[in-house]
Amino acid sequence: MQDTKLSQVVRSYVGAYEAGNRALAESLLADSFTFTSPNDAGIDRATYFELCWAEDDAGRDQRIESLVVDGQQAYVTYSCTGHDGHSFRNTEVLTFHGEQIASVNVYFGAAWPSAAAA
Repeated sequence: MQDTKLSQVVRSYVGAYEAGNRALAESLLADSFTFTSPNDAGIDRATYFELCWAEDDAGRDQRIESLVVDGQQAYVTYSCTGHDGHSFRNTEVLTFHGEQIASVNVYFGAAWPSAAAA
């Protein structure tokens, strides 16, 4: 049952980004949230929203390809197409504290110049 709930949290998180719904995303992240990617070394929650929720970045098409929950971690791979037509594919490892996301580690995938090329 916990796996189902955490899967719903991940789907809500991805959906919040796709819809540009920052309030929903904020409600899903723990106060001590950290974000790591090839470009970001364990940034805090405030910095994450400043850098990763720029007005021109949210509201993109994002589709979950696979989602696996294992205890208090989830692994999600998604494809994404931005407003400029560029597409890419990433995998994220999310760690939870209860039913809130405590950390996200992003592993960048390939980028394509247009959705048609993907």
